[in-house]
Amino acid sequence: MTFLAPSILAADFSELDRQIRSAEIGGADFIHCDVMDGHFVPNLTFGPIIVKAANKITKLPIDVHLMIENPDNYLDDFVNAGADFLTVHQEAVIHLNRTINRIKELGIKAGVAINPSTPVNTLEYIAEYVDMVLIMSVNPGFGGQKFIPNSLDKIKEVFNLRQKLNANFLIEVDGGIDVNTIADILNAGCDVFVAGSSIFKADNISAATIELKNKIKSKAY
Repeated sequence: MTFLAPSILAADFSELDRQIRSAEIGGADFIHCDVMDGHFVPNLTFGPIIVKAANKITKLPIDVHLMIENPDNYLDDFVNAGADFLTVHQEAVIHLNRTINRIKELGIKAGVAINPSTPVNTLEYIAEYVDMVLIMSVNPGFGGQKFIPNSLDKIKEVFNLRQKLNANFLIEVDGGIDVNTIADILNAGCDVFVAGSSIFKADNISAATIELKNKIKSKAY
């Protein structure tokens, strides 16, 4: 199955309720929350309060991506705010097995993310324990960036790793996803498509969501 996860990083927070509901009407499957601390990445976004607000607006699963230093200190806060998926960065966590196990102990699904320059083989000994692998296809920190083309090779590598391990984690891709890039990303093996600007910066959020959903449905591996 494939899923579309609009990222509220690109949303207008003064109209968050209306915009999330518009994406939901368009067929969104998850709501993606990009949390940045201004240290791990060069931008500062939001914390558990906005995740909690999004959780009140929608019944869709809340997919939280922690682009922060010391994420272990905040796991409970984001779970209590309503996260259904909680993804941490391989580059930010020293004891990754422990962190993944802790997220699962808190009763939600656990994911691991890698930056564009991080090799896929760094995931070989953690991938079988996670529910999601997130491939960053732009350098994290800001929305609206262009898709890095060699990310397609990394998606294929993760797809092959999943087969090698006989695992069932979802493959998520975040960065530069729009109507022009989504087909190639799908054919490389992506399951969950994170789209921010291409949805929330559109004149009609529902229509933009529908268009991306249709692109996903019209293609096959």
